[in-house]
Amino acid sequence: MTTHAVQLTSVSRRYGAAGTGVTALDDVTLTLPRGSFTAVMGPSGSGKSTLLQCAAGLDRPTSGSVRIGGTELTGLSERRLTLLRRERIGFVFQSFNLLPALTAEQNVALPLRLAGRRPPRAQIRDALRQVGLADRAGHRPARLSGGQQQRVALARAVITRPEVLFGDEPTGALDSRTGREVLTLLRSLVDEAGRTVVMVTHDPLAASYADRVVFLVDGRVHGELCGADASVEAIATRMAGLETAADGAALSPAGAAC
Repeated sequence: MTTHAVQLTSVSRRYGAAGTGVTALDDVTLTLPRGSFTAVMGPSGSGKSTLLQCAAGLDRPTSGSVRIGGTELTGLSERRLTLLRRERIGFVFQSFNLLPALTAEQNVALPLRLAGRRPPRAQIRDALRQVGLADRAGHRPARLSGGQQQRVALARAVITRPEVLFGDEPTGALDSRTGREVLTLLRSLVDEAGRTVVMVTHDPLAASYADRVVFLVDGRVHGELCGADASVEAIATRMAGLETAADGAALSPAGAAC
């Protein structure tokens, strides 16, 4: 088994007609090891969400290669991509995307039921227990706080034991305390369960929970921070420089890759 959870090689994504379109990603090469937590940051319009969507098989790159584990996504049919996402990838978004008519327990079970499986109730309850909601299994989303709904979404994302969990601003709609609780859960998935997490965020505090912070500018990777160097202050300083560059100032040196 490959040690890489996600590999992007010379990935570009362009929208619109040649000459008049927009390049969202421009020749991005990035390797994410198994069991790692990576945050992706950058100014508005830098290509963060497009990177996540291409890496997760939600969007097809215009050129380049995307691999999940040993599987090349380029050229897969829509049916095979759908199966891959269902069986090997988990998603958590800023909007919780829970079905309001279903209980927490039923929402968590949904991915397995869509795959034609009947998960044991104990497995569903265990997923809810891992996110601290064993006593809310019978509650519908309207009876849950925003943080509780996001934790249900997280349990739903991991019940299939995905190879990679992708998060697009997963704490963006939460208050600071609840956001930290969700980030702690994501961190524990990496440290205790060996999962791979890739998270797009605009928040330096959220990014500081990751092992590695990758910065994008104009669709290109512009440096990284890793380990002890990826403090809240260092991330905020780097982002401030990138925001200034987005307004027309020259970029400072990107620094070495992790």
